[in-house]
Amino acid sequence: MTEEDGETLVLRGRVKWFDPTKGFGFIVSDETLTDVLLHANVLRNFGQGSIADGAGITVRAQKTLRGMQAVEVVQIEPPEGVTFAVNDETEQISSEAMQALAMEPARVKWFDKGKGFGFANVFGRAEDVFVHVEVLRRSGYADLVAGEAVALRIVDGKRGRMAVQVVSWETGTRESA
Repeated sequence: MTEEDGETLVLRGRVKWFDPTKGFGFIVSDETLTDVLLHANVLRNFGQGSIADGAGITVRAQKTLRGMQAVEVVQIEPPEGVTFAVNDETEQISSEAMQALAMEPARVKWFDKGKGFGFANVFGRAEDVFVHVEVLRRSGYADLVAGEAVALRIVDGKRGRMAVQVVSWETGTRESA
């Protein structure tokens, strides 16, 4: 399998690290002897601008002169061992209950990674949706950008609507179809 013949291999692994400023990161997989390069453009083609360290990822990869390189993201899963807290870490929601929630299309209003939260607007609704940095991490994201289109699973919290999962717009439209 080489870059010239265009042959790809589907690999499953975990994000070792990803730096959106540098524009790349690496995936570790039991299916390869070396790390797999993940370029920011490949991630953006999936509909995400960032990804959390430790997130599960399935990619189509290709062997190049520089080593294994992801050419397409197939799926992203949250880092292992995460729980889904709803209100101040006291109320929990199961993964099954969360998956049963409808996907709501939204646009990021603003997100400040340093503060650890931000807000999004669901299309056709006036109120903001609170997005916590831990929800991003559990969803496989590292950061959000103002204006970014996403799909959210939302619950009503003590202080209003809050996201319990964030997925890329493309993933959200595929799942709700």
